[in-house]
Amino acid sequence: MIAFNRTNHQPTTFLLLGIPGLEAAHIWISIPFCLVYLLALMGNAALLLIVKSDPKLHEPMYLFLCMLSGTDLMLTSSTLPKILSLFWFNDREICFEACLTQMYFIHSLTTMESGFMLGMSLDSYVAICHPLRHSTILTPAVIVGLGLAIVLRGAVLLSPHAFLLRWLSYCKTNVIFHTYCELMALIKLVCDKTKIHRAYGLIVAFLTGGLDFILIICSYVLILLTVFQLPSKAARLKTLSTCVSHVWVILMFYTPAFFSFLSHRFGHHIAPHIHIFIANVYLLVPPMMNPIIYGVKTKRIRQGFFKILTIKSISLCRVL
Repeated sequence: MIAFNRTNHQPTTFLLLGIPGLEAAHIWISIPFCLVYLLALMGNAALLLIVKSDPKLHEPMYLFLCMLSGTDLMLTSSTLPKILSLFWFNDREICFEACLTQMYFIHSLTTMESGFMLGMSLDSYVAICHPLRHSTILTPAVIVGLGLAIVLRGAVLLSPHAFLLRWLSYCKTNVIFHTYCELMALIKLVCDKTKIHRAYGLIVAFLTGGLDFILIICSYVLILLTVFQLPSKAARLKTLSTCVSHVWVILMFYTPAFFSFLSHRFGHHIAPHIHIFIANVYLLVPPMMNPIIYGVKTKRIRQGFFKILTIKSISLCRVL
């Protein structure tokens, strides 16, 4: 039953449908979702603890990585609890204001993630192309300034969406064909003209994720040009190996992000359950994989992880 505010045709609550066509399998789908969520929480929390406890890791790359991990923790925590509640208890209702808040956090936090990845690629570019000036270019003050700029960019550019959607009329239905409140899923419920909202969404997407991706590609083109000028093959391989973790993280983030973005606007022939499943992968898998990738590929983080495990084991043995 649809509950509307009669003054401006706004529903008091939305109903999240979940994954259309797979409602009977929600309880089974929730198992990997829950495991991924727990791994994301533990992995990113451990990464933050490792970097905080080791002064040798207080370098630009790891500071940007900490910013990325903090963003991942907030992103997964703003979506997964409600998704799991939907899957486990059929808790479909979400109030209008909570839905807009969730939508804002999802899009602003993913925008911040993109910015932090650009910051990490900037660090790789300076470290490889201008190694002697790395410490003078990327000073702690510069890192803090870049981090604040990235956060403000995501917070400010995405805030109009929540305010604009707040005053639109939703006279079609209050059923959201998704597992969470997503911008395009909400716009499809609006009866007013939404050309301005869609155009603003495209502009913001290009100025954030699109522009970040272009700049990341440019940075790696310059890195490759520098690497291929090195005298020995061993030096080239050693230099490129320092970028492997970041490249994997970029692919894990941008591949499902671009698929989700393009399928919403141009992939009308794609089955809804495929689109929604990919949209969930876009929110779940990168936060889980980021600490794993850096833990496997980065010796310092791997050593810090084993150090934490050793300390925990010794403390547990003493208690027992």
